[in-house]
Formats: sequence, structure tokens, C-alpha cells
Amino acid sequence: MKQSTLIFSSILASALAIQAAHARDVSALGSTLTPVGAEMAGNAAGTIPAWTGGLPVDAGSVDSKGFLSDPFADDKPLFVITAQNYEQYQDNLAPGQIAMFKRYPDTYRMPVYPTRRSAAMPEAIYEATRRNAANTQLVQGGNGLANFEKANPFPMPQSGVEVAWNHITRYRGGTVRRVVGQVTPQTNGSFTLVRFNEEFVFPYGLPDYDPASQGNILFYFKQQVTEPARLAGNVLLVHETIDQVKEPRMAWVYNAGQRRVRRAPQVSYDGPGTASDGLRTSDNLDMYNGAPDRYNWELVGKKELYIAYNSYGLNSTDLRYSDIIQPGHINQDLTRYELHRVWEVVATVKDGERHIYAKRHFFVDEDSWQAAHIDHYDARGSLWRVAEAHALQYYNNQVPWYAMETLYDLVAGRYLVMGMNNEERTDYEFNYGANPSDFTPAALRQSGVR
Repeated sequence: MKQSTLIFSSILASALAIQAAHARDVSALGSTLTPVGAEMAGNAAGTIPAWTGGLPVDAGSVDSKGFLSDPFADDKPLFVITAQNYEQYQDNLAPGQIAMFKRYPDTYRMPVYPTRRSAAMPEAIYEATRRNAANTQLVQGGNGLANFEKANPFPMPQSGVEVAWNHITRYRGGTVRRVVGQVTPQTNGSFTLVRFNEEFVFPYGLPDYDPASQGNILFYFKQQVTEPARLAGNVLLVHETIDQVKEPRMAWVYNAGQRRVRRAPQVSYDGPGTASDGLRTSDNLDMYNGAPDRYNWELVGKKELYIAYNSYGLNSTDLRYSDIIQPGHINQDLTRYELHRVWEVVATVKDGERHIYAKRHFFVDEDSWQAAHIDHYDARGSLWRVAEAHALQYYNNQVPWYAMETLYDLVAGRYLVMGMNNEERTDYEFNYGANPSDFTPAALRQSGVR
């Protein structure tokens, strides 16, 4: 009896100690840490400034189409990293960036600008993050979440899978619809545009949202192809779940040629991405998405890295898509890189599982929880594909997201760009009046009629 009491007391003491430590961590949010868990202070060298709240909603003008002006238009590059000088900066470069310098020594370059910590989110998201820090737990061995609300479940992550969940669940606005282009250029730079109408709807963006009724739904996603003509009318619908092991992602495809709606279990993991010419997997969209259950996640720690950031120039409506797309990689003269702190995570395929990417090397921005750069390795351990996200703060809506994503295939010498909207009639439309009935299989056929 005494031994049982001692064991119970020890367990209770340990639990209380963990709880107390957790409470201390929560109190750091908004003081030494930003409301989403980044280090508030700058770095010792002064090359990363302190976070002072991010960009305000009136940081710049918004044109008649909803596109944002560049609040940092007067910034000039501090220096440019090239194949000839990258070794001076390699401590702050990802392996994939170094590989790009070697693969394209004459054209690949990284203009580096002053660091601007522009990320900001609504107060309601900060409040939810604080509650998550105290309450959210991993379930199913890290493959799902319990007691999770809205976004950013683990602002003080203790494991690699917690960092992955922060990216998967990060704040992207309550509802958003957009028209974007995807291209897969040939080695000579020629391309055919695939245009999508897309909608992301999170339960907390719907009318009469009640956290208790969210269930296992993380968000609804609908993607309709509008061109080229041979693909126009095809629609993908996804119900993304919080715990995809307990309840796998539900996906349906409407094929305009057949006029039929079918379940689409292949829209996950390393299933082929829509109209991607074999250059991306389903879980390459949004840099990484879906269930984390096929990988072991190692948290390496934090490091300072040059990442694409505040990419307003790349998002300019003065550009045509042909100005951006070049042989081998996008026009790097249009890019902007800054030094930021990132979380470094290595994901390795578990024994008994399979994926065409045997290892993924993540670098996740501490201020937004967006994956900034991911290197992909094949089964032989060779670096295969390099993913890079060109971050953009939609300051008028307080939403960090991407101007576009790139995925470079080092072997094929080709690449994919997703998310361009420079030539479109409107920019992203946040907080539109979404209707849950539009995200049902029954509504899919009607939305896909040519």
C-alpha cells in the first residue's frame, strides 16, 4: 500500500511539475515570446530585429483589384548571394539553396534585404493560441490533436511533429477564395498555364461558429480548373480532418468529361498533384499538408536562415507570368530574401511505411509558422526536390501567406510554380460569405459544369 501511494505521489508530483512548467511557458506569450511563440527579441548580431507587432492593417495602399502596395518599396539589397560567393553565407543557407547554386551557377542568385518582421494575426487568433498552449494535446501518437482551437496548437513546440502541426494548422484567414495559376515549365522555359478557382474555408470562418461543434474538420477546400480547355470544369473537394488517422481526409473529384463525382482516396500523401505533370505530390501543396503519420519527426532546433520574405515585388501586377518564368527557376531578380529564425525539423519515413520522399528537411518561419523551405530526398538519400515559399503578409487582413510556391526538381531540371496571381482580375478575397452547403459532394457536380 505504501509503495503504491509513493508511486502515485511521484506520478502526481511529476504531472504537477509538468503542468507548472507549461503554465510558465504560457505566461511567456506576449512578453519574451510573441503571441504565437516566436522570440520577441532580435538576435545578438542585430541582423534580425525585435518583433514589434508586425505590419499594421494600414501599412500600405490597396488598389481597386485588392492588390497590396509594397510597404518596403524603398529597401535596397544589402548584398546578393551567387554561386561565386555562397560559401561565405553557407551557415545561413539550406542544403537545397546550396544545391540550386551548384545546379544553376550562372543564373541562380539570392538578393538579400533588411529583415522586416512583418507577420501579424488578429487578436482572436492570439487568444486562441494562448488557450491552445495550455490545452492542446497530441493524440494517436502525434497524428491528431485534442482540445485544439483555430490555429497554432503548439506555440512552444517540444517535438518535430508539433512544429509540423503548427504549419498544417497555421492561420490563413477564416475564409478565402482566390484565382491562381500553376505552371510546370519545360527546360527551355516554355509553359502552359493551369488556372484554378480555389476556396479555403475554416469552420471558425463560418457563421455561428461554435468551437464545440467543429468536430474533426480542420478546413474545407475546393479547387476548380478553369483552363486549359481540356481540363476546364474538373473540381476537387476536400474535407481536411484534424486527426487523419482516426478519420482519413475525405476527397471527391468531379470529372467534367464524365459528369460524375467520385471519391478520390489518391488525393493524399504521394498521390499525384492536380495537373502537375508529375512534378509534385498531393502533400506538396501548401509546401506540406495532410497526415504526419508516415514520418518520424526530429526537432533539430532553431537556426538563422535566409528565406524568401515580404515578396511584394514578386506579387506585383506590373509583372506578366512570362516575366517570372525562366528556364531552370523563376526570375530571381524579382525575389527578396531576409535573415529570419526558423525551426529546423527532419522527417524520415517510418519503417514499414512508404513515400517517394524518404526524407524531408523542413525550415519553418518562427513568426508565422509557415514552412519557408523544404528539401526532399529520395530513397537513396540524394537531394531530389527543393521547395521554396515566397512569403507575403496580407497586412490589410492580418494574414501571413505566400505570393507563390516553387518546387525545383534537381534531377529533371524542371520545376513547378503554384499560386501566381499577377495577371488575375482580383487578389485574394478574405472573409467572404462562405456557405457550408457549397462544400458537399452533392454541390460538386453543379459547380463543375462547363
